[in-house]
Amino acid sequence: MSLPLPSHPQALLIDLAGVLHVGDRVLPGAVPALAALRAAGLKLVFMTNTTRTPRRTLVAKMQKLGLDVRDHELLTAPGATQNLVRSRGLHPHWIVHPDLRDEVGPDAAEPDALVLGDAGPYFDYATLNTAFRLIMRGLPFIAMARNRHFKEEDGLSLDMGAFVAGLEYSTGARAEIAGKPAAPFFQAALDLAGVTAHQAIMIGDDLRDDIGGSQAAGIAGVLVRTGKYTPADEQDPDIHPAAIANDFAAFADQLTGKRASCRAA
Repeated sequence: MSLPLPSHPQALLIDLAGVLHVGDRVLPGAVPALAALRAAGLKLVFMTNTTRTPRRTLVAKMQKLGLDVRDHELLTAPGATQNLVRSRGLHPHWIVHPDLRDEVGPDAAEPDALVLGDAGPYFDYATLNTAFRLIMRGLPFIAMARNRHFKEEDGLSLDMGAFVAGLEYSTGARAEIAGKPAAPFFQAALDLAGVTAHQAIMIGDDLRDDIGGSQAAGIAGVLVRTGKYTPADEQDPDIHPAAIANDFAAFADQLTGKRASCRAA
C-alpha cells in the first residue's frame, strides 16, 4: 500500500512522540521546522495516541519544550474516545491512568460499555479481571489505542496493545479502536484542518499506526527515521510510505524548498 505525496499539500498531520520529541528531549531541528511550516502557510494538526497524559498537561509540556503546539490543533486518543462515547450515548466503566481520571470523568454506576486506556503501572489482575467480566457480560469493548510499544529516553516500552490483545483473547470479543490507526481518528484530523485526504500528509514514526493507518484513510504518509522507527520498516512487504525522511526537520526542509535528506519510498 502506497500513496504519492500531494504536489501542493495544504495540511500536515504530525505525530508528537518520536517525531517532534522523545520524552523531555526535543528532536534536532523540530522547533525551527515548525516555525518554517507555519510561515509557509501550512495548516498543522498534532496527533497523539498517548493515553496517559491529560490534554492540558500535554499542551503545556510541548510549549515548555519550545514546541509551538496549540490547543485547538491537538487531537488525542482520549479526546477521540470521549467523542465516540458521547455520540453513542454510552456510560462506560473507564480503565485509565489516574492522571486522566479528571478528563474522562467518573465511572457509571451501571456501565453499558468498557473503555480501556493505558493505565501504565496501574494495570493489575483485579483491574483487568473487572474489564474481562464486563466484556463477558456483553458490554461493548472500546480501546483508546492498540499501540505495541513507544519510545522513551531509556528505550522502547510496552504499550497498551498487549492488554487489548489479552482481553480479546480471553473474551473472544474484538475491541473497537478509537485512536490511531482507526479511520475515524484520521477523518477527525482532516475535519480539524478543514482539508480533504488528498490535500494532507501524515508524518509519523510508527509504520503500522501512522503510515498504514493514514494511507488506509487516503492520506499519504511520510515515515521518519526517529522514535520507534527500525530499519526493518523500510522492507515491510505491505506498507510502503510515500517518502522516508531522516527526521521531521529534513522533511520540513523539503516542503519549504530547502535541501534535505528525504527520499520517495
